[in-house]
Amino acid sequence: MDVLVVGSFNVDHAWRVDRLPAPGATLAGSYACGPGGKGFNQAVAARRAGAATAFACCLGDDDGGRLAQRLCAQDGIALAAARVDAPTGSAGIFVAADGANSIVVAAGANAGLTPAQAAAAVAAHPAAVVLAQLESPPPAVHAALAAARARGALALLNPAPANAPTDADLLALADVLTPNETEFAALLARHAGIALAADAVAGLADAALHAHCRRLHPGGSVVVTLGAQGVFVSHAAERPRGDAALAYRVPAPPADVVDTTGAGDALNGALAAGLARRPQAAFADLVRFAVRYASRSTERAGAALAMPHLALD
Repeated sequence: MDVLVVGSFNVDHAWRVDRLPAPGATLAGSYACGPGGKGFNQAVAARRAGAATAFACCLGDDDGGRLAQRLCAQDGIALAAARVDAPTGSAGIFVAADGANSIVVAAGANAGLTPAQAAAAVAAHPAAVVLAQLESPPPAVHAALAAARARGALALLNPAPANAPTDADLLALADVLTPNETEFAALLARHAGIALAADAVAGLADAALHAHCRRLHPGGSVVVTLGAQGVFVSHAAERPRGDAALAYRVPAPPADVVDTTGAGDALNGALAAGLARRPQAAFADLVRFAVRYASRSTERAGAALAMPHLALD
């Protein structure tokens, strides 16, 4: 197994509107329903980027749960799902004409994932890379990453959403931490006592941004996703992961943007696939592929089903 993703599955309810709704506003728009959840999105991205992929989650005994089973089978993803007495997770998504989005998530069954189930999934599906997010309970994520590290797997943590609780022990378990600008600012405030506006992150000088990354995650690598501006990469001095520079930016290629929903998940899945399949490659090469993959994902509407078939080789 190349990649094990431990995370969430949601049924996404998406509305396309001219602009994101303001409080109290009623807008006309179009509606679509489909699969999502950060965990599932990332699992689909890893699989379509060429990695043999397993996905561990919790599902309800309902149409949403059966949808997850069907879609995993179609994409060739090994599904390790625990059934719980709760509805399958769901999300409400508004997508504006310029591709911007606003999302509300109801955890549902995703909240039922236990540490024992997460650790068992790592044992049952030994993988080169274990990738997790924070739409699942933090104790379960902690158990998954700890089990991954104990087995010698590379542990990736996408600390999303920004308001999810984290502690220093959880961050320390990640070999690679992949926040977006909002999540990065929230983590800096919580763990380093540094106040930084999310919209100021991309404009920081590289040296300043690198210093913030080192304060936040001293022993590992940080990949800060910057939307249309690509990503910023920061390595610990003792672990440059094959790169000549400890800090650098990778710009995003041009894209005909239709929908940015799931772009961060596309990058995480593609990066996990690259790290698993090309463990000796320079990290920068794998990041460039992941950025290109994420850019391509924005050219179609939707989340999981918008993930492109674009393998590293």
